[in-house]
Amino acid sequence: MLEGTKIHTSSQMGIIFDIAKDTVLFLLLSCYYILESLFWTLVPNAIRPMKSLKGDVILVTGGGGGVGRHLAIKLARLGAKVVIWDINKEALQKTCTALIEEGYEVASYVVDLADRASVYATAEKVKKEVGKVDVLINNAGTVFGETLLELSDTAIETTYKVNILSHYWTVKSFLPDMIKSGKGHIVTVGSVAGLLGTYRCTDYSGTKFATVGFHESLFTELRAHGHNSIHATLVCPYYINTGMFDGVTPRLMPMLEPDYVAETMIESIRKNEVNCIMPGSVRYLLPLKCLLPAKMCWDLMHRVMKGPQSMMDLKRKPKIA
Repeated sequence: MLEGTKIHTSSQMGIIFDIAKDTVLFLLLSCYYILESLFWTLVPNAIRPMKSLKGDVILVTGGGGGVGRHLAIKLARLGAKVVIWDINKEALQKTCTALIEEGYEVASYVVDLADRASVYATAEKVKKEVGKVDVLINNAGTVFGETLLELSDTAIETTYKVNILSHYWTVKSFLPDMIKSGKGHIVTVGSVAGLLGTYRCTDYSGTKFATVGFHESLFTELRAHGHNSIHATLVCPYYINTGMFDGVTPRLMPMLEPDYVAETMIESIRKNEVNCIMPGSVRYLLPLKCLLPAKMCWDLMHRVMKGPQSMMDLKRKPKIA
């Protein structure tokens, strides 16, 4: 009886010692991580080491317009082999024409991201015709801009298929080759609406919250299995002036321009950053929703920021049955 007690006590002491040891090590490393982060924040990009994308095969979904088109052009200028996907054939052609006129080669594919079989089939074509994808940018997205009771079931399903489920199919298609070669980068384009719920966006915000969870879980899997050379960057921009949120009039901050968003994303990729929130000031608002009383948060959103009011002017998209 007494011997059993001693063994149990010894086991408990071992656990306590391990926790204390790991905590002390964590605190010491935290000091280093904070200093490192501050140092790199203060170093200008002009003199900061940035990874080269020259020769890398970079696939951009939603490359037919908006941020996707800007990404394709800027990446080609950096020497990358650009592959663009979009459901809109005419938009794809415009991006291709812009690249070809500047003297760059581009591979384009018409693909419906809401169709899993189409995503898998097109991914295989890319591997055979272009080669291994080094950087995957899941940029495509859609929004209907209706309140929950106005949204059709089909619209909700389409939003989820395009905005989040397609990420599963693309990553499952290209990640194995990245792991095999020991080189890769997955970029998930979320949204500030995936960090703070937004009026008339129960479908859109829901999918963007899902992209954040998907990406963070994927990041933990990569690190837990030692795939440290496979980088992952989560991008969460504010409203972008691409037409997706046409009619919205934010009160405190203007919409972001797609050229700026694309440039900031590429800089973040070249720095191997884990998170990229635009504008940076938004990150200081996020903790408030957990720290402040719920009524205070609502008043801040409704009275000061006028978030719901600004979304009331969003131009409605064509309804789908």
